[in-house]
Amino acid sequence: MTAEVETSESTAVRPPSRLELRKAQTRREIIDAAFTCFAEQGYHPTGIADIAARIGIGHGTFYRYFENKRDIVEHVINDLIERIVETLGAENAPDAVDTLEDYRAQSARIGEGLARIFSQDPRVPQLLLSAAGIDDAMREKMLDLFDLTTPLTAAYLVHGVEGGYLRSDLDVEPTAQAINGMILGSVLAALRDPTPERQARLSAAIRAVMYDGISAR
Repeated sequence: MTAEVETSESTAVRPPSRLELRKAQTRREIIDAAFTCFAEQGYHPTGIADIAARIGIGHGTFYRYFENKRDIVEHVINDLIERIVETLGAENAPDAVDTLEDYRAQSARIGEGLARIFSQDPRVPQLLLSAAGIDDAMREKMLDLFDLTTPLTAAYLVHGVEGGYLRSDLDVEPTAQAINGMILGSVLAALRDPTPERQARLSAAIRAVMYDGISAR
């Protein structure tokens, strides 16, 4: 019994120390500074010196946290992917609804969630727009991101077809790609006009096209 208690205590999660918290904060500040530099100046013109100067650190401090600026872009893109996937969880999961009315409401929630991701921080669509030009590996990563969203969107369509509230003759995969293409178009439009009102109109227009085109008659 004593050994079990000792084992339990030794594996207990301890709170982070002040040093660990400070390191995490510095890392976050470097990412944020780099993100801003990339959005304002572009990825290639931005140097490590620009990022370091923005938050008043030296080159040595930067390299304690990241190998190079490319390392930061990878982190930002991965974080974005995680946030997009999180938007599609719980009540917004593909099998969470069973009627066209509920599907409409679910689509509105998803649209609002994605709009928040892309409109709350204008640097996000700016980085996405330029990321494919960073290098071949990042171009493939961006294509992989689009490929990832296709089966996610398709899962909603398959559930709707099986549930009888979407058309039985729906060609699922290209329809999913078409829907994602409309969403991508709204992201690009946000670069010109990021106001919430404009994004809400775009989201409503996309949903109208979806419902009129794929709902069961």
